[in-house]
Amino acid sequence: MATRRKTTTEPKTPEAPSFTKEQLLTFDRYRERRDLLGVLLEDEQRYTYDEVDALMNDFMKGKVK
Repeated sequence: MATRRKTTTEPKTPEAPSFTKEQLLTFDRYRERRDLLGVLLEDEQRYTYDEVDALMNDFMKGKVK
């Protein structure tokens, strides 16, 4: 009779989805800040929601020169 071995692999956590600048600019979530995102985000890079929110928060907390 065969016995099963228990594997000690950790369960994989799903990765947060990432989006391009063009995709993010079409989302209703960022409807009010499209102009800001157009400046802050780079064209060829992918961003998660957390990264975009952090970029916007950092920019909004910046000091005016």
